[in-house]
Amino acid sequence: MTSHGFPIRYIEPVFRPPSEARSLILPVTNGCSWNRCAFCEMYTQPQKKFRARKDDEIAEDIRRASEQLGSVRRVFLADGDALVLPVRRLIEIINQLKAAFPDLERVSSYCLPRNLARKSIEELTELRRAGLEMVYVGMESGDDEVLRRVNKGETYESTKSALNKLHEAGITSSVMVLNGLGGKALSEQHARNTARLCNETQPNFLSTLVVSFPTGDQRFREAFGEDYQPLSQPELFREIRWFLEDLDLTETVFRSDHASNYLVLKGVLGRDKPQMLRQIDLAISQPGAVPLREEWQRGL
Repeated sequence: MTSHGFPIRYIEPVFRPPSEARSLILPVTNGCSWNRCAFCEMYTQPQKKFRARKDDEIAEDIRRASEQLGSVRRVFLADGDALVLPVRRLIEIINQLKAAFPDLERVSSYCLPRNLARKSIEELTELRRAGLEMVYVGMESGDDEVLRRVNKGETYESTKSALNKLHEAGITSSVMVLNGLGGKALSEQHARNTARLCNETQPNFLSTLVVSFPTGDQRFREAFGEDYQPLSQPELFREIRWFLEDLDLTETVFRSDHASNYLVLKGVLGRDKPQMLRQIDLAISQPGAVPLREEWQRGL
């Protein structure tokens, strides 16, 4: 399904982080170059088969958007992993955006850690200087067994390397972690090893989502193994507590306010860590003492 009327030619569905709600979404790829994660259904439809968009397609979308929208301050490069493209091509796209939108303040994108393996810190620094301010990295877990079981295609070390490269290049990182991804069997090691990875990479922003399967979990179970058991609400809270108590972050903005979460947590780590731990303890011991989302209020 493609969009009609709007200057950008989308192949739906289109996804973007919640914080990019006011951004112009510009597809530079279609789908996800990896697209094998057992927990992800974002790009599994036939029309979302991965391809890099042609230069003239992107240039035409930028031209049409400039004519119809006027001022644009933020642009999010879609789909799942724009940084799969060569640095030179990304810089050309950003330069086209800056020429079309003089008020442009920020360009951002999703990023798979694997796509930074062959990009040097110098190249990423050049990309940041061109205008790429922020990337969203799906860490999901810092535990290698969990990552293997869910077919993430990453390891502790590959994610660590990518995030440290971004940090050295001066690109802001926003990291996403999936609460409950290891099921009951791997819950504690998932939480504690993910915290350890965050400590070693010090992301600028960190958020947690609860792993969810809106169309069913059969695909996930087949990949994970027969011992997968989903976490109950109290077990999700216990896992997030293990995660938070092990975090040693200095100036990371933390958010657990995505619609998939039962318990909303917000703060700066480590300043607000004690307060958030108290909220979790209350949610475990006295569920009625803190506001929790009902099932009908949750979603992706």
